[in-house]
This record gives sequence, structure tokens and C-alpha cells, in this order.
Amino acid sequence: MSKQPDLLPFTGVEAADRLIAADPLALLIGFELDQQVPLQKAFSGPWEIRRRLGHLDAARIAATDPGELDRVFHERPAIHRFPGAMAAKVQALCAHIAERHGGDAARIWTEARDGRDLRDRLMALPGFGEMKVRTVLALLARQFGVDLPGLADLLPDHPTLGDADSYEKVAAYQAAKRAYKAELRATGRTYRP
Repeated sequence: MSKQPDLLPFTGVEAADRLIAADPLALLIGFELDQQVPLQKAFSGPWEIRRRLGHLDAARIAATDPGELDRVFHERPAIHRFPGAMAAKVQALCAHIAERHGGDAARIWTEARDGRDLRDRLMALPGFGEMKVRTVLALLARQFGVDLPGLADLLPDHPTLGDADSYEKVAAYQAAKRAYKAELRATGRTYRP
């Protein structure tokens, strides 16, 4: 990466926002948790997991007894709306990173040969689908300065969370997304990011 933001303004809690900017595993865990909960809840999850476990180490999380990790996710306030399922998903993500990237989540992009390789590496992450991968690609390119051959061709041509580099832009992005979804519901169309 040629640059690194001081924080990603996704939670409104400075310590959590600094963690997801500084720790690639925290960032990917935030994206893993970013489903069926508000953005702020999802991306504050890594900070809370680290507080509860005392670390954010992919190999250690992967090796944690699933029952213990489930308990950590259920502790009030729960890490996610679906704490048991998300504990398993985060553990699978960490196992993948530990096994394929030596526990270093940043290697996913620092060792990618080109944009397609990076996209494929992100698509291989448990719980990451096309929409999430496009957002991560945009974030890495636009806020972390990741520049690989062919990456620009894979970036979405519409605003994503990856473009939101201030609390105001996050709020505007979320408002636009809600309005777009409401318009689609009103016209009977399906949301396609």
C-alpha cells in the first residue's frame, strides 16, 4: 500500500475507526460482519472482539474453541444480530487467512499480481461475495492507494462505502443507499448494487 488513512469513518468511535484503518484483519472482519446490522455495528465489531479476546490474531482466533468464540460473540452487547452464526463466519475467515496468507491479512493485496488476482483472493474469503469484494476493491484503491495492473477496470463506477472518507460522506452514502432502496421497493424492482 502506498498510503494508509489514519482512520476509516465507519463507526463514529475513533478507536474503532483507527483500528480498522490500521489492522487489515480488523478491516476484513468488519466487512465479514457487515450484513443485516447497521454499518456502525458491523465495523465496531473488530474493536469489541479485540477487547474481549485481548487480541486480533487470525491463527489464534481460528484455533479458539468454537464454543468459547460463540460465548464471546453472545456476551452483551452481542457482537452481531446473529452472534452464533457470525462467530463461526469470523472463525472461518480467520482460518482462511491463517492457512493461505500466513495469518497476515494484508498479504491478500500486497502479494496480488494484478487486479484480477486481488479480486480472486478476496472472492475466496469465506462470506465475501461480489458486492462486498467490489466495495473492498474500491476502498483499497481509493483510500489505501493499492495500485495494481488492471485494478481500475474492476472498480465500480458508482459510489460505494470505499469512497466515503469522512463521517459526512458516510452519512450521505447511507442516505443515498436508503433512498435508492426505497425507490426500488416503490417501483417493484430489485436492489442491484
